[in-house]
Amino acid sequence: MNPTCRAVFSVTVGIASTGCISNVHAAGFQLFEQSVSGLGTSFASTAAAEDASTLWWNPAGMSYLSGTNFSLAGHIVKPTAKFENQGSRTFLPPPTGLPLSGGNGGDAGGVAFIPNFYLTHGLTDRLSLGVGVNSPFGLTTEYDDGWVGRYHALKSALLIVNINPAIAWKINDTFSVGGGLNLQYAKAELSSAVDFSTVCLGAAAAAPALGPLCGAAGLTVPGNAARDGKGTVDGDDWGYGFNLGAMWQIVPSTRIGIAYRSSISQDLEGTVKYDNVPAAFAGVPALSAAFSNTGAKASTDLPESVSLGLNSQIDERWALMADLTWTRWSRFEELRVTFNNGARDNVTTENWDDSFRVAFGASYKPANAWTLRAGVAYDQSPVPDDFRTPRIPDQDRTWLSFGANWKLTQNASLDFGYAHIFVKSASINQPASRAENNGRGTLIGKYDNPSVDIISIQYNHRF
Repeated sequence: MNPTCRAVFSVTVGIASTGCISNVHAAGFQLFEQSVSGLGTSFASTAAAEDASTLWWNPAGMSYLSGTNFSLAGHIVKPTAKFENQGSRTFLPPPTGLPLSGGNGGDAGGVAFIPNFYLTHGLTDRLSLGVGVNSPFGLTTEYDDGWVGRYHALKSALLIVNINPAIAWKINDTFSVGGGLNLQYAKAELSSAVDFSTVCLGAAAAAPALGPLCGAAGLTVPGNAARDGKGTVDGDDWGYGFNLGAMWQIVPSTRIGIAYRSSISQDLEGTVKYDNVPAAFAGVPALSAAFSNTGAKASTDLPESVSLGLNSQIDERWALMADLTWTRWSRFEELRVTFNNGARDNVTTENWDDSFRVAFGASYKPANAWTLRAGVAYDQSPVPDDFRTPRIPDQDRTWLSFGANWKLTQNASLDFGYAHIFVKSASINQPASRAENNGRGTLIGKYDNPSVDIISIQYNHRF
């Protein structure tokens, strides 16, 4: 076997054994949609303590709430993610492959609904308890079948549900601390197409006797969507972490807050399943083993974060707030997937960066029953340009948001919020020469002017 054929065979079968699902991860991207009162000020919320949702932003804020409080919120999130192909090519034949067939995948953004619930109770003048249920991380992208990037991604869905019991203690009239546990359930489903034509041709390059098998099965043209298969991985896990917070009332009109949220390890266990595997592969042990349904595991750490906030009541009507959040995404260096059938580990290089988010907000009270809010934020993406994938085509974002609180009765109110997020155009250049892309080809293109719209409502009640 000549060196070129040996390389083609080893790379192709290696990728085949991982099902071409190498972008599996449990981190996704962070969801800031955790309260509607916060949405109105672009989530400059670390020192706000307006309602029971302070339990999430800074548990020390529960000490600023009297009695029993609950908040129930719902957010409709509509991201837009439309890909434009700019020269994607198959892996075979070397050195550059052939132009990949298929469309641009439609709008992969979809529509998501994100609920939040928070309950706090003041046991004494200084001690408060609470519990929150929310979704701090999530991901949903889904492309049309047969799109040009199908070997890199079809569907990516990540759901994380966080249960957060917390406690706050008011040490004195100006300083409070709080903390809580975070019990997180993670469930992920990711799929992509499998280029069985490239798999068979790569195998035949190394073992010419397989050539007639490829011809008889119609697996002779790389990137032939009619002969594609599909690989789907799913899994779930429970992870555990904690959060801490403090608030200091510097002067009666101004307070600062700091909040820390720990990293949480997720060790997802589940299965890998393959569809439309060519019947001819049953007679080739290496191929039949590579595409057998099996168990799978993937581990990753969700990042820790630190937030610093300021809230200042300028006068009876106006208040200003600011927030700075640092998130340690740099711990997400790679994602490793292992398989129960003995196939070699699938390792995807991520090399994410730490990121910052800065937000500024203001509220205005034109009447006793109404409070109006507005905010702006800059949200830095952790995804390096060289490692961006169609599963998370993320880029830096700028938030503009508006909101209002309507006081229904002395103890009940409604919050409304809307935000538009401007996302920078995101380019993708995933070369076939990168180890995890061999067998999947080169994906080149961009997402031009993606955006996100959020509409939210929240009910608050105090007993």
